[in-house]
Amino acid sequence: MKLSTPRWWYERHGRHGRVTRTLLKPASWLWAAATARRIARTEGEDVGVPVISIGNLTVGGSGKTPVAREVLRLLRGSGVEAHGLSRGYGGRLEGPVRVDPSAHGAADVGDEPLMLAVDAPMWVARDRVAGARAAVAAGAQALVLDDGHQNPALKKTLSLIVVDGETRDDEWPFGDGSVFPSGPMREPLTAGLARADAVVVLLPADAREADPELLAVFGPLPVFIARLEPSGPPPEGPQVGFAGIAKPWKVERALKAAGCDLKDFAPFPDHADYRPEDLAFLADRAALFEAGLVTTEKDWVRLPPDWRVRVKAWPVVARFEDEAAFSGLLKRKS
Repeated sequence: MKLSTPRWWYERHGRHGRVTRTLLKPASWLWAAATARRIARTEGEDVGVPVISIGNLTVGGSGKTPVAREVLRLLRGSGVEAHGLSRGYGGRLEGPVRVDPSAHGAADVGDEPLMLAVDAPMWVARDRVAGARAAVAAGAQALVLDDGHQNPALKKTLSLIVVDGETRDDEWPFGDGSVFPSGPMREPLTAGLARADAVVVLLPADAREADPELLAVFGPLPVFIARLEPSGPPPEGPQVGFAGIAKPWKVERALKAAGCDLKDFAPFPDHADYRPEDLAFLADRAALFEAGLVTTEKDWVRLPPDWRVRVKAWPVVARFEDEAAFSGLLKRKS
């Protein structure tokens, strides 16, 4: 059973969920210790090509997959035969296997690799070293490692941390700093930043600028600002939206900001498997409002084929404000 992301995880001062947070603290200490021990005891394998890691410090919702897609686009646009590599979370195939969007589904390889494979060669492998070697054998000149910051198996040429830059009221990307399960952090902030080479702060398309207080958190690390921009306008007419991502409320905000006539919105857990009863619920809501259905690209690829014709996908892409500077960093490291 997949659980929804607690909103109180992202409260900076932890006013809500205080009792639950306290009860979960011992489990958080164990999680942080196990992560630190695993990273310290593993020496990354050098597979002979640059490895660019796209990671984050929280358990989801930072936007690393759009950033990985953009990094692949920039590398390949500069003439580098870059391939993506993922664990394939949510997929049944252990790999190494090259993702084929015409033959594989999200149940095979996971939703995020299936999305990335539309634009660039993409591999999934539980064993990251085996996956990297398979990609190199197939001609990869560089590897973009999706969700790799806490995985020490490969020697990294460049480690990028993606941070959700949307701050409002008491909502803070790192919550109060608590490690999972009492908060959203995969590891303590200082530990994660110590292994990073640069930070990508991802902002909504309509945000004015990054919060200076947030930027100060990263100290001397280079920080690049990127915007999460829709590939096109949302569907016309009344819509019922839904999303099964780590922060579904951000999709609701973005649809409204883009001018969508959003009549209702249904949140689901991250990587949700849409069951017949879920789809029936969505159909009923759409009928009630005489509306269409709209969701994220990541959710759309998880829908049954007969439902994809009934639901509109609303893709988004990451674009860097100073693309030349970021491309320069990639060129130096690849």
